[in-house]
Amino acid sequence: MAKTEEKTTQAGTSGMDQLKEQLSAFASAQGQRLVDKAGDKISDLAQGLGDVGDGNSTLLNVGKRVLGDGESPVKAFLGEKAGDVKDKVADTVKGAFGGGGKAGSVKVTNIVEVIDIGKPLRTVYDRWTQLEEFSSFTKGVQSVSQSDEIESDWKAKIAFSNRSWKATVQEQVADERIVWNSEGGKGTTRGRVSFHELTPDLTRVVVVVEYYPSGFFEKTGNIWRAQGRRLRLDLKHFLRYVTLSDDEDLEGWRGEIRDGEVVRSHEEGLEDDEEQGDDEQDAELEDGDEDEDDADSEDEEEEDEEDERR
Repeated sequence: MAKTEEKTTQAGTSGMDQLKEQLSAFASAQGQRLVDKAGDKISDLAQGLGDVGDGNSTLLNVGKRVLGDGESPVKAFLGEKAGDVKDKVADTVKGAFGGGGKAGSVKVTNIVEVIDIGKPLRTVYDRWTQLEEFSSFTKGVQSVSQSDEIESDWKAKIAFSNRSWKATVQEQVADERIVWNSEGGKGTTRGRVSFHELTPDLTRVVVVVEYYPSGFFEKTGNIWRAQGRRLRLDLKHFLRYVTLSDDEDLEGWRGEIRDGEVVRSHEEGLEDDEEQGDDEQDAELEDGDEDEDDADSEDEEEEDEEDERR
């Protein structure tokens, strides 16, 4: 009986030992797995830290917020992404104002507008040369004063900004084109307006302007293309003004400017226009005489044919 109990005790002890050994082996295996996973995480972290030198600091910042501030990983990650978006928006706005880019970089606005006016070419051109009348029909221009044929002083209001500038004509050819540049405290421009005859009573006007803003408010307005919208609206006012005006006493400046200097005066331009008009009139008369001669010849031939028949 005693031997039986002893065997039972030994068997129980042996079973417990085997269970302990198995548990120990299992714990060892699990511990190795945890060590391996921790090693992988450390490797990933090291890789992330290596990426910091390349400009990717998101992982490092997330780690600081989790370990140092006690934030949850999700909250820390979302916070870093929100910061990245904020920085990008700030860089975009800063770039629009001329900052954040290379030193000396200049933001330019290109403005191109085309409008057709139902009046003869000379009429449209002459109206454009009357600069001091612009304030009477446009909304943006407040006043224009001409010191001579080349220079003029302008005052205008665009959006909420009042501005003034001095314009200088570089080239001007009657009924063809006007090229100018301007300088002011809030920006500079280079522009060209050309006039094209589509039909005897229809003229196309093409305006091309390069605008270089300076100053905070000017660059802010430049984001919303306020200058382009102002020019487009004033061209429509010019269309209305030219179309509805009486042209009986109209006289524009008929001179010519080359390289910023007057090479033909207004009086000389008028004389050239008169000579050209006389030449065109003579040509029309000659064409009319030729038509009459042809008609007379045809009549004579018909009379001769009738005489022969008789």
